[in-house]
Amino acid sequence: MMSKPHSVWVSRPLFPEVLASLAGYVNVHAETGEGKRTPGQLRDKLADVDGAIIGLGDRIDAEVLAGNRRLRAIANLGVGHNNLDLPALTAARILATNTPDVLTQTTADYAWALMLAAARRVGSAERWLRAGHWHGGMRFDDWLGVDIHGKTLGILGMGRIGQAVARRAVGFDMSVIYHNRSRLPAAIERECGAAWVEKSELLRRADHLVLVLPYSAQSHHAIGAAELAQMKATAVLLNIARGGIVDDAALAEALREGRLAAAGLDVFEGEPALHPALRELENVVLSPHIASASAETRRAMARLAADNLLAALGYGPRAGDPPSLLNPEARGGRADET
Repeated sequence: MMSKPHSVWVSRPLFPEVLASLAGYVNVHAETGEGKRTPGQLRDKLADVDGAIIGLGDRIDAEVLAGNRRLRAIANLGVGHNNLDLPALTAARILATNTPDVLTQTTADYAWALMLAAARRVGSAERWLRAGHWHGGMRFDDWLGVDIHGKTLGILGMGRIGQAVARRAVGFDMSVIYHNRSRLPAAIERECGAAWVEKSELLRRADHLVLVLPYSAQSHHAIGAAELAQMKATAVLLNIARGGIVDDAALAEALREGRLAAAGLDVFEGEPALHPALRELENVVLSPHIASASAETRRAMARLAADNLLAALGYGPRAGDPPSLLNPEARGGRADET
């Protein structure tokens, strides 16, 4: 039997069929459980492999890469990649990839799930019911939520997912406004039924505001106390993007004081930690970063990560050309060595 020249590390459990597809080409060292690793532990895991599939909780930076002479490729399981120090990876000539597109529609679906749940108080009503409080009739004005149909949907960050969220609004007869650093071409605006506005107008007019912008130093606390103060007291805020885009402490205060009607959050600052004030509020729906968690989509993400890694290591029809390469300027280094 021919020996396999390359080894890869998989930092979290993956679907057996995906691991089997990798094992057809390379030696696979796969973790069987989830876990948070220190920089030193990550450095040790990556020291003797040519490539790795990692999760968003694995921070790969210059400290982790120090002294590594073997690693050729990192495949991130997710669209966001703020856990990757791309300049450090590029300087080391290590190819980095992510998993865009395959989770767009599922994540957009989940934005609407959060919106409906938060606006119509689904979470708190279910908890009340499960606790056995429904013994008889209810007041006519109990459990009053916020309508979605006919309202104004605001989207901050109008990339692939933001556009998919916007296209779904037609069924709810909503007006759609958005803010992006760059305005979309007119044809895409027409397709999405969306109009560009300044951020201040977006905050002021939106009845339901969905955050879909990538996390960066520039977008840190893009929604903080000042921004929340510009929103309607009847508005609902949804974050399916990244923790840190919202100042969770300021949001909790606004929700507690009734300056915002409700919120739906799938991401949090410092997750898996959760700001304790959010846990105590009934007008916020909380979920553990699962917007892409359908069986079909998570499998597609895993397959794309595997395809990216194999291509970066020189295997398959895309050998040398990973489908979703983040740092093409790193080509010509370790990834091209034999």
